[in-house]
Amino acid sequence: MADVAREAGVSGQTVSRVANGRTNVDADTRQRVLAAMRRVGYRPNSAARALRYGRFRSIGVIISTLATFGNSRTLDAITAAIADEGFSIVLMPVPRSTQGEVTSAFSRLNEQAVDGVLILIERHQLDQSEIELPDGLPVVVIDSSARYRYPVVDTDQSEGAAAATRHLLALGHDTVWHIAGPPQSYAAERRLNSWRATLEEAGRTAPPVLVGDWSAASGYELGQRLAADPAVTAVFAANDQMALGLLRALHEAGRSVPGEVSVVGFDDMDEAACFWPPLTTVRQSFGDVARHAVAALLAEISGDDRGPAVTRVATEVVVRSSTAPPPAR
Repeated sequence: MADVAREAGVSGQTVSRVANGRTNVDADTRQRVLAAMRRVGYRPNSAARALRYGRFRSIGVIISTLATFGNSRTLDAITAAIADEGFSIVLMPVPRSTQGEVTSAFSRLNEQAVDGVLILIERHQLDQSEIELPDGLPVVVIDSSARYRYPVVDTDQSEGAAAATRHLLALGHDTVWHIAGPPQSYAAERRLNSWRATLEEAGRTAPPVLVGDWSAASGYELGQRLAADPAVTAVFAANDQMALGLLRALHEAGRSVPGEVSVVGFDDMDEAACFWPPLTTVRQSFGDVARHAVAALLAEISGDDRGPAVTRVATEVVVRSSTAPPPAR
């Protein structure tokens, strides 16, 4: 830093301000200091700054899978939110959500010197009694239950599923069939339970549940069974990809959408508006989930302990052309 100061003709304090991204340096001086840094080959030492200020400017993310649409979109939004705050990200995949895997992930993140951890494990194992999150780092849990002593941030899955079901009932359908996600998923369980509760509150009989695996292929396979049943006039699929497979099965069976069968999905993936017909779906804001989670984690890191609060991010039903009143009897 002394070499840079001499080269740029400024004080060491000014070099420090530029190196640490401070704003109280005029533009010309900043450019002169940056040019001097390049000439002398100086780069700020983040490890030294961390020792001095007790911050690493780095966030760890423990994630179970990138294969699902929700996880990949949430992670993408997290990286953007973290970058906006001037932090870097250390990704730690955990293929098997066991106590050993989670503890090992925490240990490796500690070794890589992160300030806090976001956990995105969308599986029931995380909420079983034998899975405990280690102490020692600020933590925020995304898409889980509120059992933990950490802040939890998630989409309001239950209200989204209830709104989708109410939308179909309001169109005049006697009941709504459901293609659920895999049973180990928190999101799938909450959507299924809310669908069933909404039908019961309306005095309707809940049909048997069909269980998929989030993929369009599973939606297609289960959709073939639904397409063969003339009593089916409305289906709520737990995600847009399974809804896509369902649409194909209905088209192949000659069942008009929405003339004979109405379909609602969940996620509002970018392609949903380009399905045929364009898909009515529940929009969830992955960006809002990420921003709330990052804000809660930075508050913990700064010592503003808000306790194990639960933040539910609102959803909305986006009505397109895949839903309509049932055919006249």
